[in-house]
Order: sequence, then structure tokens, then C-alpha cells
Amino acid sequence: MYYDAVENKHGLKHDPFKALVTPRPIGWISTMSVDGVVNLAPYSFFNAVGTDPHYVMFASGGRKDSQRNAEETGEFVCLLATYELKDKMKATAAHVDPTVDEMQLAGLTPVPSTLVRPPRVKESPVAFECRYYQTIDLPGKNGQASNFSMVLCQVLGIHIDDSVIVDGIVDISLMRPIARLGYEDYSVVDNIFTMSRPD
Repeated sequence: MYYDAVENKHGLKHDPFKALVTPRPIGWISTMSVDGVVNLAPYSFFNAVGTDPHYVMFASGGRKDSQRNAEETGEFVCLLATYELKDKMKATAAHVDPTVDEMQLAGLTPVPSTLVRPPRVKESPVAFECRYYQTIDLPGKNGQASNFSMVLCQVLGIHIDDSVIVDGIVDISLMRPIARLGYEDYSVVDNIFTMSRPD
């Protein structure tokens, strides 16, 4: 089949776009408001976009608490959501008042970060401490405004649980990170193969 992606008249039960761009890693974003309230939310529009220096991004549909806090305070922490933490991650996706601490709501353990104010999640094996760089507001159809923005940040510090480092490399199979597929489907990284570059 083919359909015009701008008109988005695909004739299917649900928009297939997010089911086609998969798997998408989940950025579990920890921020703190200017008033000191912790916010924790998962974003499946997330990825690494640079390595020297390291940059990550997440995209938000609507200016949610994570985006607002990152812009207003200039910092956040991006954590790894794993299979063991999937239910707690789901709990942090709930729409709640900005005064609610989602880390506490989900029963997660906050631990101090090294370079930024927002806390890390003790149960997560990986955390990126980030400095906010820029928000890019994405244009909508025909030059109109959209409600999507991309938040870019530089990674200042990285925490890795020693238990997932084996023979000097990170063993992804020990972490079992989860990723978003389409619709309400998710996947877990537990089947890994290796391929060398041709050059």
C-alpha cells in the first residue's frame, strides 16, 4: 500500500506511523520544577544524536512538565527503563497534577545526581545527567504551528551500574531495556547478535 503521509488517509484502523518506526528506546526523563517538585515521565520519541560531545533528545507532544522543567531549570536526567521496571515506568506515564512527584507515586527510590539537581532512579542501571541546550518547535502541516517540540541536551555525566559491565563492555542483555513499538506494544532487548562493519 501507499498513502500520502501529510494527508494521513491510510484507511487502516490506527495510524501505522509509530508501528513502522520501531523499536524506539524509551527516555525516562527526570526533571525538577523551579519549586523543587520532581517529575518523572517516559518518552518514546527519544534517542542519542551525537557522541563528541554526547547529545540526546526527546520530543514532546504538547509542552508537558518535563519540557517545561528542562527549559526553566536547564537540566534533567535521562534514565533507562528496563523490563523489570516496566510497570513502574507505566505508572509514571499517568497524567497527574504538576505538584505530584511521579517517582514517589511509582514507588521508585530517588538518589542524588552528581552534576544536576534532578534525582536519578536508584533502580535504573543507567542514567545520563544532562544540560538543556535548545528546543526546536516542529512546524505543522502547510506551515501551520504544531504541538510537537524536540528538546536537545548535552550529556554531562553518565552513571552505569557496575553489575552490567562485563569484561570492560556494557552487557545489554543484563539490563534488558524496553522499547516502544506501535499501538500499545513494547519489546525487550534480550536477543542480541553481532555484526562487524565491512571497513
